[in-house]
Amino acid sequence: LETAMGAAIASFEGAGAILIPRSRFAPVKTTNDMLALMSDAYEVTPDFRMVLKPSRNGVPPVVKLDDLYKFVDNMKALIPDGAPSLIQCARLEVKGAMVFQEGVVFVGDVKVVNKSSSLKTLGKGTYVDDTIEL
Repeated sequence: LETAMGAAIASFEGAGAILIPRSRFAPVKTTNDMLALMSDAYEVTPDFRMVLKPSRNGVPPVVKLDDLYKFVDNMKALIPDGAPSLIQCARLEVKGAMVFQEGVVFVGDVKVVNKSSSLKTLGKGTYVDDTIEL
């Protein structure tokens, strides 16, 4: 839709676009964005806006989920007890079929990989700048 709108706007003489800073809204285009938004990296303001917590300094965590989690139902199966903590996470990458238990905390740059075809569980704990292979 955005591409079509961009093409349409270009058809009108004098039309332009306005850049809206990320601080004004929290876009959700994929389950990657949704997982970040569900985490503790964001908070709801008194006027009901979702914004990054001040400690994030305006930089959202980068989340890259395996295509297994492309749809919301599958992403929710990854986090049945709620989203992991991403307040101190710079980047999270998830590959393979797995479930995160309650109490999972990611800090820094973390990659979680399940190389097998069977479902694996990542237990409660803090994972810091690491690649976890299950």
